[in-house]
Amino acid sequence: MTALKFAILFVLVAAGWADVSEEEDVLVLKKSNFDEALQAHPDILVEFYAPWCGHCKALAPEFAKAAGMLKAEGSSIRLGKVDATEEIELAQEYGVRGYPTIKFFKGGEKESPKEYSAGRQADDMVNWLKKRTGPSVATLNEVTEVESMIADNDVVVVGFFKDAASDGAKIYQRAADAVDEIPFAMTSSDAVFSKFEVSEDSVVLFKKFDEGKNTFDGELTKEKLLAFITANQLPLVIEFTEQTAPKIFGGEIKSHILMFLPKGAADFKDKMTEFKKAAEGFKGRILYIFIDSDLDDNQRILEFFGLKKDECPAIRLITLEEDMTKYRPDSNAITAEGITAFCNQFLDGKLKPHLMSQDIPEDWDKNPVKVLVGKNFEEVAFDPKKNVFVEFYAPWCGHCKQLTPIWEQLAEKYKDSDDTIVAKMDSTANEIDSVKVHSFPTLKFFPAGDERKDGKVHSQ
Repeated sequence: MTALKFAILFVLVAAGWADVSEEEDVLVLKKSNFDEALQAHPDILVEFYAPWCGHCKALAPEFAKAAGMLKAEGSSIRLGKVDATEEIELAQEYGVRGYPTIKFFKGGEKESPKEYSAGRQADDMVNWLKKRTGPSVATLNEVTEVESMIADNDVVVVGFFKDAASDGAKIYQRAADAVDEIPFAMTSSDAVFSKFEVSEDSVVLFKKFDEGKNTFDGELTKEKLLAFITANQLPLVIEFTEQTAPKIFGGEIKSHILMFLPKGAADFKDKMTEFKKAAEGFKGRILYIFIDSDLDDNQRILEFFGLKKDECPAIRLITLEEDMTKYRPDSNAITAEGITAFCNQFLDGKLKPHLMSQDIPEDWDKNPVKVLVGKNFEEVAFDPKKNVFVEFYAPWCGHCKQLTPIWEQLAEKYKDSDDTIVAKMDSTANEIDSVKVHSFPTLKFFPAGDERKDGKVHSQ
């Protein structure tokens, strides 16, 4: 290649790179510059967003902060964003179905990017990216290095091993490989051992809340070490926010107890003290969550549990398995003793699920579309002489609202039928043990006959 051809090629490539602009240290990516961006920056965390999306707006400052942190460190890792409402072809190429969708492109490869799976705060993103692009365990042998790592992160795990090649150190390494959102370090330095008052091989989790640190105790296995980290990496009581939601829903602990309480309540501190006291006995088994019942952003959660502001404070428990079963204590009192007993009953399998139901409307069967609630559902839907077609809806659901005139037309057609009923049920206020609804609208057809308790999913 002649010098002139090389110069022309360089100018063309540079011009392509120059087209990748930045906003607050975040690369602005489009279909036209995506390939060039990956050539210039092989490791990019990309957010596919919609300008109107509330979750995207909440993420934006933390995403920009993470980009700035990495840039200030001189890291080659970059963050980028794609307006999926404008770059429709690019969003479709990567299977974007909701906002924000965050994917990590590593090594300049466009194919099969990895889904981002950690929290929505800047530190979470930076730690996740460092674990994905570098060693899962940082070797630190200076006291100042360990102190700096602890100071810069909310949670840090440090392995103290005199021999970095020991069996214990290898188990520690395997555990670190399995955790993305927390930085891990290892040290063999006598000075570091002395500074942190460690006399023998040990694993210590340092954190900026609750006790400040936890020391692993027991037989060192990968499974037990991961269980130790799961039990101690979150506060005894974690407040539900936009930022903490991924840690809450994405964690290993699937049994959650929630305290709904206005943060401005006069007895807030007293009730929080009782809640925390109860939490101490269930670390690693039940996650304790506080929800500010006064916040507008949390009203949908209250609705999901059948609660209103004036019914708070309140305690509810939920299992995040496929059925998302809910439980309610017999008493509304918030005491450590009562909450502890409630959780023990749950763990012992002695609680019955709490199923919400509205009262049966007096005119539930007046119109062509019959109105079902928890209290009359089985009587109507499981009538062996009737074919019953039910729409399970949410009042706020846009798709449900679009379906309404069609559903009413269908009901009008069958209003005089002796064996067919068209009905609807507000699933945000009514629950049925034998019918689980996970999205709206859900349509289920219950044919006449005796074998009907599970229903037949006609469409969804």
